[in-house]
Amino acid sequence: MTASHSNVKIALYTMCLVRDGDNVLLVNRPDKLGFPGWIGPGGKVDFPESLTEGAVREVWEETGLTVKDLVYKGLDEYVDPKANFRYMVFNYVATSFEGELLQNPPEGELKWVPIRDAMNYPMQPWFKRRFPLFFEEGTFEIYGVYDQAEKVTLRETVKNI
Repeated sequence: MTASHSNVKIALYTMCLVRDGDNVLLVNRPDKLGFPGWIGPGGKVDFPESLTEGAVREVWEETGLTVKDLVYKGLDEYVDPKANFRYMVFNYVATSFEGELLQNPPEGELKWVPIRDAMNYPMQPWFKRRFPLFFEEGTFEIYGVYDQAEKVTLRETVKNI
């Protein structure tokens, strides 16, 4: 049974890793904000902004940096057919930026981390799976079928496209 498009709730998010040479800017989110550990800046896309406008805004709000020259890296999404829900994260890398890092960032501590060392930092499993894909050639697609009520992934594919 297929849900009608009018009944499907869609949540749009972005993540944008800021790269400076061999380093990447990560946010250490505290437990109280959910998703604790080191992740990239990002968040919900506000209507009616574009995906890239949302990515630029989120990086600025969370870090104080204004990013330019975004490169689209891929999509990480999951669907929950029982809940008629689709959650989509559009992922970018920015290598050009202006500004100064915030002294008291709202989402957690900011740190320039060597890309080669980043996987040794505590990360959410979903971010640890996605992180290396930002630095590979081309784009990626992660697609999962998830049961939110049971908190279980029913199926997942990860591929370069």
